[in-house]
Amino acid sequence: MASEMTSSAYISHHLTNWTFGVHPEHGLGFAHTAEDAAAMGFWAIHVDTMLWSVGLGLFFIWMFRKVAKSVTSGVPGSTQNFVEVIIEFIEDNVSSIFHYKNALIAPLALTIFVWVFLMNTMDLVPVDWIPFLTQKIGEAFGADPHHVYMKVVPTTDINATLGMAIAVFGLILYYSIKMKGIGGFLGELAFQPLGKWMLPFNLFLEIVGLLAKPVSLALRLFGNMYAGEMIFILIALLPFWAQWLLSVPWAIFHILVITLQAFIFMVLTIVYLAMAHEDH
Repeated sequence: MASEMTSSAYISHHLTNWTFGVHPEHGLGFAHTAEDAAAMGFWAIHVDTMLWSVGLGLFFIWMFRKVAKSVTSGVPGSTQNFVEVIIEFIEDNVSSIFHYKNALIAPLALTIFVWVFLMNTMDLVPVDWIPFLTQKIGEAFGADPHHVYMKVVPTTDINATLGMAIAVFGLILYYSIKMKGIGGFLGELAFQPLGKWMLPFNLFLEIVGLLAKPVSLALRLFGNMYAGEMIFILIALLPFWAQWLLSVPWAIFHILVITLQAFIFMVLTIVYLAMAHEDH
C-alpha cells in the first residue's frame, strides 16, 4: 500500500478514521476524505473505532464467560490458568489500593484492564494488513480504495479514550456524592485545602484537580498509543529489509507499552474511586 501513495498521503490515510455523519454539502453518509470527515464535525461517528472496541469487548465477555462455565477444580487448562492469573492479579491490586466495600470495583478493574489491553494489542497487527483487506472488500463493492479507511486501534482515537475517561469521571462524581452527601462533596470543593476564608481559591484548585482526572486518563492512553502507531506507520515506509530490522524490536518493546498503559488506566481508576469513598 505504501508504494502506491506518497509518504504524506500514506500517513494521512492510516491516521484517518472510517467516519459516518452529516456533511454540510453532501448530507448523511460516509466521509470520502479526511477533509470530509473534519467537515462532519463533532457528531460524526468513527465507525471503525466503534466496531473494534465493541467487538473486542464482546470477545472479552465471551472468553471469560466460556472459562467460567467450564471451570474445573481439577487440572485446569491453559486458558483457565491464564484467566485465573489475570483475576488474581486484579484482586491483588484492588485489595492493596481500595479499602472499602464495593462489589463493583474489582469487576470494573478487570474489565478496564482486559478491554484496554485488547484494544492496545491491535497496534501489534501489521499496519497494512487489515486496511488492505478492507480496501479490497470496498473495491469489490465499487468503492474507490483510496477512500476506504480502517483504523484498527481504538485507543489511538481520542474519542474512545475520552469516552472511557468520562465514564470513570461519572463514577467518581456518583460515589463522591453517595458516600459524602451533596453537602459533603460541595464542602470538599469549597473549604479544602485552605479553609473557608479562601473559598474562591479552594474552588479553583479543587475543580481543576477534579477535571484533570478524566483529562489525564484520556490523554495519557491516547498519546502513548498514538505515538506507537505513528512509529509503526513510519517504519512501514522504509525498505522491506529495514522494516523487519526495526519493526520486530519495536513490537517487542511495544508489548510492554500496551500492557503498562492498560495497567495505569486501571490503577488510576481504582485510586480515583478510592479517593471518592474517602470522607475527610
